[in-house]
Amino acid sequence: MGGRPITAMNIICFPANSMDLSILSDILQGGMDKLKEAEVSLLGGHSLIDNEVKYGLAVTGVVHPKKILTNAKVKTGDKLILTKPIGTGILNNCFKREMLDNKTEEEIIRAMTTLNKKSSEVALAVGVHACTDITGFGLVGHLAEMIETGNFGIEIDYASVPLFSRTEEFAKMGIDPPGSQRNRKFRDDMLEVISDVPEWKRWILFDAQTSGGLVFSVNPQKAEILLKKLHQEGIKKAAIIGEVVKDPKGKILVR
Repeated sequence: MGGRPITAMNIICFPANSMDLSILSDILQGGMDKLKEAEVSLLGGHSLIDNEVKYGLAVTGVVHPKKILTNAKVKTGDKLILTKPIGTGILNNCFKREMLDNKTEEEIIRAMTTLNKKSSEVALAVGVHACTDITGFGLVGHLAEMIETGNFGIEIDYASVPLFSRTEEFAKMGIDPPGSQRNRKFRDDMLEVISDVPEWKRWILFDAQTSGGLVFSVNPQKAEILLKKLHQEGIKKAAIIGEVVKDPKGKILVR
């Protein structure tokens, strides 16, 4: 939303009676590494003994009230730029089933551990109308929130959407995680497919993401400038995936 994080607190649940404390140390070190990268100070935290590992950060930051990026200020004709590939829901599910090769595993870990800091800073410098992250609700779910006012629609070019390696391969096999299934059940009525896009490709668009990228809604005259600057900052997979349209209102069209 254009904010700058300043401080954070660790929140962790850990099965101390059944898991080695060195794992806890590694988790906390990973969090600290990302805080340093984000230039955020750790103030402390809270820990609980639990049956499952759960870790997160409660973050406090600042943002100028006139420079807040919301997901609700899209304009007709805006281009939509996605900064990270999608497919982590499907691929993480495959990892749990021990179906994933090392190369693909490394690819998604690298993406999930990449902050959206640079993307946000570039967008603020160039100027965008709206922004959303692509996380648990999937691409369609988060794009749907951008047009909930009912005054706009969105058109997506499926071929332009960046995907992680092997995402389509596993989607063809019918791997569709429960979170992604819930996304589709909730938002399927907003999706309109206007070309020969098979069913399994539609599933990918609902795939629940972990630590996904951002989508910027930007004036078409600035779109190529923003994309070029993102690529220059190392965000190589960023791509223009579609645009905001006037009609049909409240719908996401997929070509």
